[in-house]
Amino acid sequence: MPELPEVETVRRTLEPIIQGKEIEDIVIYYSGIIKEPEDSVAFKHQMMGQQFKKIDRLGKFLIFHLTDDRLVSHLRMEGKYGIYDNDEPLEPHTHIVFKLNDGNELRYRDVRKFGTMHLKEPKHLLTTAPLNKLGVEPFSEQFTTNYLYERLRKTSRKIKPALLDQAIVTGLGNIYVDEVLYRSQIHPERIANTITIKEAETIQQNTVQVLQEAVDHGGSSIRSYLNSLGEVGMFQLQISVYGKEGETCPNCHTVIEKIKVGGRGTHFCPQCQPTPN
Repeated sequence: MPELPEVETVRRTLEPIIQGKEIEDIVIYYSGIIKEPEDSVAFKHQMMGQQFKKIDRLGKFLIFHLTDDRLVSHLRMEGKYGIYDNDEPLEPHTHIVFKLNDGNELRYRDVRKFGTMHLKEPKHLLTTAPLNKLGVEPFSEQFTTNYLYERLRKTSRKIKPALLDQAIVTGLGNIYVDEVLYRSQIHPERIANTITIKEAETIQQNTVQVLQEAVDHGGSSIRSYLNSLGEVGMFQLQISVYGKEGETCPNCHTVIEKIKVGGRGTHFCPQCQPTPN
């Protein structure tokens, strides 16, 4: 699933291409992607004639600012946006096509059909689903050591599922939580409410650092992630533990292990991240 760095990379590459372009028509091949309004015909007619003004991101959500409305898009597992000439053949799994007034098309493809789109009035954007229950942004001023410490000490879950909880920190996913915990030298099965204020500070700082490094490298091209220009991200070359089961730790040369934590495949170094008592 694309995480914060991959979604941010899509935002950065897509925004300058579609900014100022008007939607002349929308072709919907699979309406299950559209969650709001439930009527896909209403979705189409409400968006036609509006311009793309800019694209924001909140956690793993893209927010397309239109002339009047906001289109909230979640890529889920394998959703992708791409820009095409209007005479280019449709690629497989193309579900929604936005025909633009410059002769290009913004196409949404999704092999698994898990992605979602919600069309919102601006006044309801942050007060209704799917954005109303998100936690703080890792790059925001609200993501402080004290905020993270207070949220963690209120849960008896393991630290990895707690950090994956989008109601605590939005944007973190499996890859980057493994990397953050590795750099923080904290075992993924550590109980969250045992994290000290000093450890919370380390996690907070490493979260920002890891995500910023990933954004700077265009995200991680693991599985099928590409940005909206069809380019791969390169942060996977910087990864220390995720997907490295059986390889040696770059710090201590202990063999990296993989376990299941909260149902998610989890990679860690048993030497650098000692088992909790």
